[in-house]
Amino acid sequence: MSGLHTIKFRLNGRAVAKHVEPRTSAVDMLRHESGLTGTHVGCEHGVCGACSIVLDGAVVRGCLVFAVQLDGAEVETIEGASDSGRIAALQAAFVDRNALQCGFCTPGMLLTAAELLSREPDPSRDQIREALSGNICRCTGYEAIVDAVAAAAKVKP
Repeated sequence: MSGLHTIKFRLNGRAVAKHVEPRTSAVDMLRHESGLTGTHVGCEHGVCGACSIVLDGAVVRGCLVFAVQLDGAEVETIEGASDSGRIAALQAAFVDRNALQCGFCTPGMLLTAAELLSREPDPSRDQIREALSGNICRCTGYEAIVDAVAAAAKVKP
């Protein structure tokens, strides 16, 4: 196992250990070695937001983070956020408002929107647009996505 590094971190609430090459991206490790394919590989330059994950409480681009940087961290993927129920209101609003088509951008949109709502429980439409500006959707206009986030903000836990 020459060249491999052992990393230990919490993934969606569970302690895990992985053996990774130094150049492996977090998104590749999550998809290929952990089977968490909800985190997508898009541009691989940190521009599109498809690879978004939550790292120590902040949404980051998984393609710009090396897997070795996850050592000791708390990592949440779209699967973990969904399974925990943390984004249930957002998911329901996306369905109700037809805010998704192919679904490729949806995981990143959901994680980013959840981060926004955690710090701004009643955002304006401009704040929603600004928060989501780093997430690219190639299928639809963004109005339905903004509508969905605004609707989810009105749902109180």
